[in-house]
Amino acid sequence: MEHSILPGFPIAMGITLAYLGAIVILPLIALSIRPWELGLDGVWQALTAPRVAAALKLSFGLSALAALVNAPLGMLLAWTLTRYEFPGRRILDALVDLPFALPTAVAGIALTALYAPTGPLGALAAKIGIKTAYSPLGIFIALIFIGLPFVVRALQPVLQDLDHEVEEAAQTLGANSLQRAVMVVLPALAPSLVSGVSLAFARAVGEYGSVVFIAGNMPMRTEIAPLIIVIKLEQYDYAGAAAVGLAMVAISFGSLILINGLQLFLARRGKA
Repeated sequence: MEHSILPGFPIAMGITLAYLGAIVILPLIALSIRPWELGLDGVWQALTAPRVAAALKLSFGLSALAALVNAPLGMLLAWTLTRYEFPGRRILDALVDLPFALPTAVAGIALTALYAPTGPLGALAAKIGIKTAYSPLGIFIALIFIGLPFVVRALQPVLQDLDHEVEEAAQTLGANSLQRAVMVVLPALAPSLVSGVSLAFARAVGEYGSVVFIAGNMPMRTEIAPLIIVIKLEQYDYAGAAAVGLAMVAISFGSLILINGLQLFLARRGKA
């Protein structure tokens, strides 16, 4: 085994393993053990209860849809911020991080005030028969809001480092703007785009504060999975709450494995 010339490896590795064990591994082990107090049948019944199944379907379905919508939105915003100079660009760039800086409850209240039936945007939507707040659409809007920065920040460094000479060479060979974007820029962005989308998806699945206000929390219609966990905890059903949490971890982990596999495939294809 090769030894690093940098000192302090045993201490650094020990701290890293201790941190991962205390913050990641032990909580996951506890979460994996607690549901089985109900037995196999109890865990199955807890997860297949109509209210729980509807919440899981809503959370993962809208999270995936919001992450996919954030992909083109994030690319457009990242492209605008990196390729153009215009008044207020730095302010717009700073506003991208607003969902990171705002407390989630504040974001939820602000979105609810905007999209409620009496809010400025909600009232406009109501005039054409669209209900925004207190509906799945309201949850979808909140998930787009909190996930967009992940896509933008994943793409910006790649766009900044992308060699303009490659695009100029494609233009010299007769490629139009669409062809340059699809055949030159997009392949270079693909791994980072997948990374940003996966981060947006992961954040959306577990989001609570910015969603719970605008959702309306109607059983079987607008209840998200994290809210089901909170409700079960308030009812002292700790094993049931852990069962729902374990299901969310399992589904999220499987989804991220698929996404990381796609990212690795795109990265290898780009180097080929």
